[in-house]
Amino acid sequence: MGKASGEFQVFVKPAGAVCNLDCQYCYYRDKRSLYPDTGVFRMPDSLLEEYIVQHIEAASGPEIAFSWHGGEPTTLGVDFFRKAVELERRHKPAGWRIRNGIQTNGVLLDEEWCRFLAAEDFSIGLSLDGPAELHDAYRVTRGGRPSHRQAMGGYELLRKHGIPTDIVCVVHNLNVLHPLTVYRFFREIGCRHLGLLPAVERAPESAKGVGPYTPSAEAYGAFLRKIFDEWIERDTGRIAVQTFEEAARTALGMEHSLCVFRETCGRIPVLEHNGDFFPCDHYVDREHRLGNIRETPLGELLESRAQRTFGEAKRDTLPRYCRECETLAMCNGGCPKYRFIRTPDGEPGLNYLCAGLKGFFLHTRAPLARMASQRQGRTPAPRTARGKAGRNDPCPCGSGLKYKKCCGAR
Repeated sequence: MGKASGEFQVFVKPAGAVCNLDCQYCYYRDKRSLYPDTGVFRMPDSLLEEYIVQHIEAASGPEIAFSWHGGEPTTLGVDFFRKAVELERRHKPAGWRIRNGIQTNGVLLDEEWCRFLAAEDFSIGLSLDGPAELHDAYRVTRGGRPSHRQAMGGYELLRKHGIPTDIVCVVHNLNVLHPLTVYRFFREIGCRHLGLLPAVERAPESAKGVGPYTPSAEAYGAFLRKIFDEWIERDTGRIAVQTFEEAARTALGMEHSLCVFRETCGRIPVLEHNGDFFPCDHYVDREHRLGNIRETPLGELLESRAQRTFGEAKRDTLPRYCRECETLAMCNGGCPKYRFIRTPDGEPGLNYLCAGLKGFFLHTRAPLARMASQRQGRTPAPRTARGKAGRNDPCPCGSGLKYKKCCGAR
């Protein structure tokens, strides 16, 4: 079947787009329409095993990560993931290590779930948009009711069981106006790793060209700058903020790890519940369906000409304005899905968030360079105040990166 030529991560959607919430800005909730004849969105056990086998065969090892996404994967119940872990153990090569992660809204988590997740060493990405009044503006149940209380209940259970939890905050048109309120909330609840994901929805029929939940580029940039200033003053080495991690990697002369800032993309494809393969989470549509793992092995799809062309187009279609930009190395044009506005000289293909991101990168460049210089003169620090640094803890050297991506990688 062949191995992939490099590292890859698959966002597996074992329940498709099925979700117990109805988040108003969600770009994935309408994907069920791709499968109008499907009654039950649940990856069959036979396909689950086939995928796990193919993923292991395509990986170079000795460590493999499985990433379970949705929709909401916990709607399948904990027994589905017990089966997945059993299959992983059955097919794992001797001496290799398998890690699992689930992206969840946290609403369905209970003691049974958390005992399982802790026992099997899962890591969790939890969607939480700040304090209740900002989270509940758009993250609501199918009946339109708030979800913050249930999400926080899930978060507290995860903490109780010692399960590594990254928080993913969607930055929309409301919480973007309250950067320090949002950031301080996460600090107060003990967040150790924070992702700030902008809600960008293209809506050509709108006068602004974007949907009502989308923050302006300038507001998003100001949001990042405000949080960065507080973070660098008091929280380096305590909280790892993903966007700041990526900016720090540039200062440290390291390659980006986050796909939106890498020069090319295509190494984080999507596998839908029925085995359909798509090049990216933002490109799950009929036009971008590249095959099905029941017909073409995963390794071949990862290395296919179509997948390579998709990934290289990010670099090859950059407008001149980007190619000549002083912050190109920091963003590489950003996510192609957001490249739908024109440059100042009228060329198409500029990222909607360009003005905000450029302002943020220019604002942070000097302080991050100073921090990088200090970090490079230090002896790697393997311990935090609480003991040995975990893989996903902020590195105690103060670089702003996770320990596993900094001193822990030495």
